[in-house]
Amino acid sequence: MAAAATAVGPESPALVGGPACPAEARFQFWSIDDYEMLEEIGEGTFGFVAKARDRRTGETVAVKWIHGGDGDGEDGAAHLRAAVLREAGCLDACRGHPSVVELRGVAADEATGDLSLVMEFVGPSLQRRLTRPFSEAEARACMRQLLGATELMHGAGTIHRDIKPDNILVGAGGALKLCDFGCASPARPLGKAYPERRTGTTQYNAPEQLMGIRSYGPAVDMWALGCVMAELLIGRPLLVGCTAEDILVQLPMGPEAFDGMLSLAGREVLAGLLSYNPCERLTAVDALKHRWFAEEDAAEPPAAEKAEYPGFAPLSRAAQE
Repeated sequence: MAAAATAVGPESPALVGGPACPAEARFQFWSIDDYEMLEEIGEGTFGFVAKARDRRTGETVAVKWIHGGDGDGEDGAAHLRAAVLREAGCLDACRGHPSVVELRGVAADEATGDLSLVMEFVGPSLQRRLTRPFSEAEARACMRQLLGATELMHGAGTIHRDIKPDNILVGAGGALKLCDFGCASPARPLGKAYPERRTGTTQYNAPEQLMGIRSYGPAVDMWALGCVMAELLIGRPLLVGCTAEDILVQLPMGPEAFDGMLSLAGREVLAGLLSYNPCERLTAVDALKHRWFAEEDAAEPPAAEKAEYPGFAPLSRAAQE
């Protein structure tokens, strides 16, 4: 029998001793038996994501089951439960935006105590669709959606911390949805460090994260979006490497590398997102106000035209000193 729906908020006993959800979090608990698993569609160290059918409504949904690994014990299980609820809370804080995957609720397995996230089913990841470089017009359409999602997310006090093409879903008509809030966290006050030395995916980590700085802000998401924008245009990751050191040595670069791919306005946006100094990085709000998003497929403006964004400069460390 299906479990009764239960409103869960940041004061729930389930969250005591673990990471807190944003204050806005109110989501539903259901029974995992309410869902018929159809096929596995993703797997990682966290667990797996399955395509499933809601037995009550017939709706196709995505169920993300997260395991805690072997030998974690009761403390590990409690921390895992809190982490799942934190992810649910961060998703719930962004509810309603068309470019953020929608949380349907949290499903509990009464036999094991495991929790799973139930979300809308969208489609494949942007990573799987990146089979060729995108045109400037295509990249602009994608970035408008992603920046809109990020504006709402940051306005809700949440930082994603793992934006990358693999965590962006492509739905009907090319609609994009930001997903996988497993690394997301309520934003911390300025100067207050996160407990993790580094989180997310190294290739999309901002310079401050790569250097091990643990007090950072929403600007880390903006750097990641700059990496995504560049990847759309060149059809491959902008930065390649397995370690922070591998990535850091590649950072001295300039937007001139995108001559012929982007208009001046487009290069201004890219440079603003990939500013080495987080204080000079574009915010989602400012990026969406940039004239690039008001342009259609116009020809490249005259080279002598003054750049609107003052950060339009080589992205080397020396340029930020």
